[in-house]
Amino acid sequence: MAALTVGCAQLGYFVQAAHGQFSLLSEARPIDEWLANPAVGDKLKDKLAKVKEIRKFAAQELALPDNDSYTTYADLKRQYVLWNVVATPELSLEPRQWCFPVAGCVNYRGYYSKDEAQAYAKELRREHFDVQVGGVPAYSTLGFFSDPVLSTFIHYPDGELARLVFHELAHQVVYTAGDSRFNESFAVAVEEAGVERWMAKFGNEKMRKAYAEYEGRKQDFLALLLKCRKELEDNYARDVSDAEKKKRKAEIFAQLKDEYQTLKVSWGGYSGYDRWFAEPLSNAHLAAIATYHDFVPGFRALLLREKTFENFYAAARQLAGLDKSERHRQLASLGTGTMTAGNAQSIDTR
Repeated sequence: MAALTVGCAQLGYFVQAAHGQFSLLSEARPIDEWLANPAVGDKLKDKLAKVKEIRKFAAQELALPDNDSYTTYADLKRQYVLWNVVATPELSLEPRQWCFPVAGCVNYRGYYSKDEAQAYAKELRREHFDVQVGGVPAYSTLGFFSDPVLSTFIHYPDGELARLVFHELAHQVVYTAGDSRFNESFAVAVEEAGVERWMAKFGNEKMRKAYAEYEGRKQDFLALLLKCRKELEDNYARDVSDAEKKKRKAEIFAQLKDEYQTLKVSWGGYSGYDRWFAEPLSNAHLAAIATYHDFVPGFRALLLREKTFENFYAAARQLAGLDKSERHRQLASLGTGTMTAGNAQSIDTR
């Protein structure tokens, strides 16, 4: 009976995922149709035209796939395309994994309904997991479908729009099942190098200034989260009682909130990261940071060594073919003392 219950729950999850994906595809229409429609506003048309420019650049200059992804547009009439649930034990930063066909094991579980995501999060909290539910503006189907441009991100500033498209296309180039840290760090490295090159070709002073401010805030916030994560890791490694660890954990998260408010003041009151604090802070918030950033320095160094995107992708595929522990060891070695956030702009992407 227990096995049957679990099987039904898993089947229900796959049904909502399939329904959500195909509903998304059914809403998408070619960008050229939107551009030719006189009822479509100029603001949206300008952004869709910009995506066509970004898409062409991605294929010609970054060697990213030249296919039908991001050649259609869908108006979802909601803030996010889906919501990811991330979970960790109460006294650990190691994320729980969920395993699926094709994608393998990943550190999150996605829902097209926020209510369903929150309901699943509630179940996990009853099992004493730390949980975060976060909205996702875009995702990649790894080339199995033609991913559309979405209303959830189309109005991003141009630099951020380019960043997102480069990131999602990168997942179609290199992906290894069961290694979220490898996959996301690779895509982040591609997006960063791609945006630098795109800005050099198409950016104006206003655009570069806006993106530099965005990137500066992101690096400030990331540094704050990494500091918090290190303090939590040290706390959980202490030879003290669980009660003492939980007490210190609460103090660390309270300190994070205070330091974030100070950071906002230095940004002139910018509140774009407030949504990160929408739910009670937990280990799950910090687990996702590791997924997206741990191996970025290693991939930056690899790109610097290989010089061209084609060679970089070939080297990344070789890494993907290694045993997971050896893959991680090599990336950590590449990144040690090689690149930092401060000198990342020195990468030669020509």
